[in-house]
Amino acid sequence: MKRIRIGSGLSKLLAPLGVALALAAAPAAQAEEDLVLGGSIPLSGVFAFAGQGIHAGITDYVKIVNDQGGIKGRKLRYVPEDTAYKVDASVAAFKKITSQNKVNFYYGDSTGFSKTINAELNRSGNILMTGASFATELNDPAKYPAQFMLGPDYTEMFGILLRYIAKEKPGAKVAFVYSDTEFGRDPIASSRAVAQKLGLTVATEIMTPPGSVDVSTEVIKLRRADPDFTIFHGYVLAPIPEFVGQGKRMGLKTRYMGTFWTMDNSTVMQMGEDAEGFMGVMPYRYYYDETADAPMLKKIREMRPQYQSTGYMQGFLAAMLFTEVAKRTLEAGKELTSANMKAALEGIKDFDTGGLIGVPITIKGNSIPVGRIYRADTKQKQMVPASDWIVLQ
Repeated sequence: MKRIRIGSGLSKLLAPLGVALALAAAPAAQAEEDLVLGGSIPLSGVFAFAGQGIHAGITDYVKIVNDQGGIKGRKLRYVPEDTAYKVDASVAAFKKITSQNKVNFYYGDSTGFSKTINAELNRSGNILMTGASFATELNDPAKYPAQFMLGPDYTEMFGILLRYIAKEKPGAKVAFVYSDTEFGRDPIASSRAVAQKLGLTVATEIMTPPGSVDVSTEVIKLRRADPDFTIFHGYVLAPIPEFVGQGKRMGLKTRYMGTFWTMDNSTVMQMGEDAEGFMGVMPYRYYYDETADAPMLKKIREMRPQYQSTGYMQGFLAAMLFTEVAKRTLEAGKELTSANMKAALEGIKDFDTGGLIGVPITIKGNSIPVGRIYRADTKQKQMVPASDWIVLQ
């Protein structure tokens, strides 16, 4: 009996079928791809104190999401690079991460990076970004359509502080003390108008170099103005302790206030006894807040028994909102483009953050205009609430 060899012929016949099957399977495989959250994170350098907290917060929320099965069956994968808080290093990190991964979300470390990378975000159309910056300029959906911030912008922070002051002492005199940096100058001009509208008087404005400097002349100027409240902005700590300490020794009765990057509990407590009564605006609850309506803080304390910074809370919230955006976009059957994801973000209304923020949040523009005034209690060594949650309309 003659044998018929069919192997090679059959292979030729089946080859197109194999290609067809592979192509048919491709969409299913694509659907199972990880969702990637890239990050320019300052794990070293001058901003490492914040970057390490941000990194830990993102890492923890990503773990929570993946332990619960991911987002619509897809894992969330966090890909960070250390930038040492340098714009060129941050841009290089972005290019490296996006060249090696299909990135959906990104965390940026600074205003400089957010502005520099904006054109690339707009060009790619596939990445939604947030980050450490609260720059007022970024709160412009037309110019920065693929970005948002994790709280009120700096002008809105001043607005929250000034509304608190107007309620506490109508007609009060206020002083603005700020650093000679883009960050420091950001909210000053617009906040003069807000103060006037609220019936407050800006008694003096004092600008200093950032960091530790001799402020004795500036403290004398502050004493002459004799404001009821003094708002510091554009600093992390120095020269705030010098202002507060010298002012108290001169008998100045002003009440001192700060904005977000000054307000970590450990930062304020570095002032020692002079920290007593220091106030400021905070968009999140502090790690140790054991209020009953903050189950997410309880979860954080279970994961990390030691105090976690306000930077941690910001990183945690970033991953939480990215997750919610991905979930809403995928549930709507839409592609994960930056436009679709930004639309999903802007659809967030009365969203419960698990108590991380004390009221349900609604995204407006590119910011979350919510905050609370906290006050330093040196006996407890904690920042304690001095107001209810203030939501700007």
